[in-house]
Amino acid sequence: MTLDEQLTTIDLLRRRPFPAERGRSALFESGPGFHIAALRVGEAFWDADLTEVAEAEEEFEAGLTALVQALSLRWGAPGTVDLAACLERTATGLPVRPPLDTLCGYVPRMHGWRVRGRWIGVGVGQGDPELPLQLLVAVGEEDAADTAG
Repeated sequence: MTLDEQLTTIDLLRRRPFPAERGRSALFESGPGFHIAALRVGEAFWDADLTEVAEAEEEFEAGLTALVQALSLRWGAPGTVDLAACLERTATGLPVRPPLDTLCGYVPRMHGWRVRGRWIGVGVGQGDPELPLQLLVAVGEEDAADTAG
């Protein structure tokens, strides 16, 4: 997906109503108060050497940087949400609001903006070292990035 296609997807998700129940399609995961979409998915690292992994990480971080810069031109500098606290809360059985409850399992931090009553976050993550890297966007209610339960 090109940068322009990523921005179009973000705009689509930002305007799309949230569903009453959680659901998943080939392109999106949505539920009450959130949407999550993979803007780019890499290759799995089952037999990859460390050089391949490092190159893929650099490539995904460069893609994230370009996306953050494009969105910052629209909405200003982003805030950063460290999802370690959310992961810790879920691990101890405490509630975490969507979409952070899903994201915290594979994205360490998100860059986010509050725009017209919604929170839009982007980040790079990986569920497990052998799994593909993903460039993700999440759209939630305006206070979705408030990490307390």
